[in-house]
Amino acid sequence: MTTPRRLAGVLFDKDGTLIDFDRTWGPAAYAVMDDLAGGDRVRLEDLMAVSHYVEEERRFLPTSPLIAGSSAAYGPIWAKVLGRPVGPDLYGEMDRLFRREGLAHLCPIGDPAATAQRLADAGYALGIATNDAEASARAQADILGLTPHLTYVAGYDSGHGSKPEPGMVSAFATHLNVAPGRIAMVGDSPYDLVAGRSAGAVTIAVLSGPLGEGAREVMAPLADHVIASIGDLATLLDRIAE
Repeated sequence: MTTPRRLAGVLFDKDGTLIDFDRTWGPAAYAVMDDLAGGDRVRLEDLMAVSHYVEEERRFLPTSPLIAGSSAAYGPIWAKVLGRPVGPDLYGEMDRLFRREGLAHLCPIGDPAATAQRLADAGYALGIATNDAEASARAQADILGLTPHLTYVAGYDSGHGSKPEPGMVSAFATHLNVAPGRIAMVGDSPYDLVAGRSAGAVTIAVLSGPLGEGAREVMAPLADHVIASIGDLATLLDRIAE
C-alpha cells in the first residue's frame, strides 16, 4: 500500500490517547506524591488537594492541572507544598519518579501496537507528542511495542515547547519535510487539538481520555474528526484518503 495523498504522518498524544490516563496515572501519581511527601501525611494531603486528586478512587478530577500539563506547569504548585525551590532539580526528580511509576502501572487503550502496525503498513509516518517528559514517553513506547513504528518522539522537554503551543506538531512536519496540512494530530484534550490547529494540521479527537464521551462537546469544535478511540483511526484515515 502507498501513503494516501492527503496525509503523510500521524502524530499521537500519549496519555488518554495511547494509554489509559486514570488506570495508569491515577495509581502512579499517588505513588509519586507519597514518595515526595516523605511519610508526612499532611503534606501528602496537601499535594492531593492542589492536584485535585481523589485518594479513595485513585484518580484525578477533570479540573486537575496534571491531566494535560507538564511537570514544569504544575511543578511550582507542588514546590510550594513541599517547601522546595522551583526549578530543574525538582522537575527532574518528579519526571524520574513519574517515569518509574508510569511504567509500573502502564495500561494501554486497546492495542496501540496493532494500530501503529496497520498505519505504518499503509505508509504513514508515526510520532508521539506529549506533555510528559521525552524519556518517559520513549520508555512507555518501548513497553507498548510502538518504538519500531515511530520516527519522532517529543516531550515537553524536547525543545519544541509544550502543548497547546504548536511547536511539537510543526517540528514533526519539518522532520518529515511535508506541509503541516499533511499531518494529523490525534489527541484526547483541547491542548492537543489547539496545538494541531495552530500548526495547520488536521485534528482528530479521541474520546478515550478522562472525560470520555463528556469531552465531545468541548472537543468537537476544535476537531476536524471525532472518533471513540485509536481503534477507529485506521478506518477513518482510509475514508479520508478516498
